[in-house]
Order: sequence, then C-alpha cells, then structure tokens
Amino acid sequence: MECGGTGLFTQATPAISDLSFRAVSCVGCDPPSCINHPVKNACSQNTNKTCEECLKNVSCLWCNTNKACLDYPVTKILPPGSLCKLSSARWGVCWVNFEALIITMSVLGGAILLGVAVCCCCCCRRKKSRKPDKSEEKAMREREERRIRQEERRAEMKSRHDEIRKKYGLFKEENPYARFENN
Repeated sequence: MECGGTGLFTQATPAISDLSFRAVSCVGCDPPSCINHPVKNACSQNTNKTCEECLKNVSCLWCNTNKACLDYPVTKILPPGSLCKLSSARWGVCWVNFEALIITMSVLGGAILLGVAVCCCCCCRRKKSRKPDKSEEKAMREREERRIRQEERRAEMKSRHDEIRKKYGLFKEENPYARFENN
C-alpha cells in the first residue's frame, strides 16, 4: 500500500496466499502518518467454504458446527469453548478433532512414559543381578569366613575328643564285623 502524501494507503505488493500477512510499503508519506502495518489475511474469508480450504493456512481453525474458519487463538494452547467446541474444532487436518487429538496424545504419552519406566526397571534389575553390590559381597565374605572357622573348630574338637578317648581306652576301632566287600 502506498501513501501519496494524503495519508491514504494503496496496495503495492501482492499478497501470497499461503502466508497470513501481506507486505505493505509506504512511499512519500510523512513519518507520523505512515506506519508499516501488516495487513492480516483473515481466515474468515474461508468461512462457509470447505475445511480443506480453511486449513491450507496454518494459522486458521475450522469449526465444524457452524462451518466457520477462525483465526487460531495463539495465546492459548487449546481453543476456548466459547470459540468452538473441542469436539468440532479442526486444525492441521480435517479428520481429527481436538478431543480425539488430546486423548490420543495422552495415551501415546502415557504409553511412552510407561515403556521408558519398564525399560529402566529391567535394565537396573539386570545390572543388579549381574554384579552384586558391596554389602552383598561383604555378607558373602563374612559367611564364608564363619564357615571356615566353624570347620576348624569342629576338627579341633574332634581331635580333642579322640585324644580323651585314647587316654581312657574308649577309642573306637574299626568294627571287626564290618561288611566284606569283594573287589
């Protein structure tokens, strides 16, 4: 748009249909009266047309209930109910409404989180079963040391008892009536 000194703007550059803003320029204008404002390519031009035509522009939202093409409220994540119900709002593609999109994304997100948690648990359990930790190693060493000391005491007690039996003549000799084995 051009300002011919009178403060009126005329279009100087053509609008590109895929973009949501048209470029404007000011030639021969006074600085206060000529501000380079972008002219918005309104989504409302596609109202009462098809969903596909409306959603060619990524900044547009299609409302199925009243066949309206609206500007997507970029300040909010989801369009408010006063603008269009989630069950009839379409953005990006015409065959997915926001309710289905939210439910699908929630289920997929939950499944991914659950999968990551299961993988972490499996990896930790596998790592733990392969390599015993320090406390388990210490307990195993102590158990082995106790077993060795017990065997030593048992052998010592047996030898003491054998000495006492010899001293008093109670030492058990081999049984003369033992079973004879033919080799």
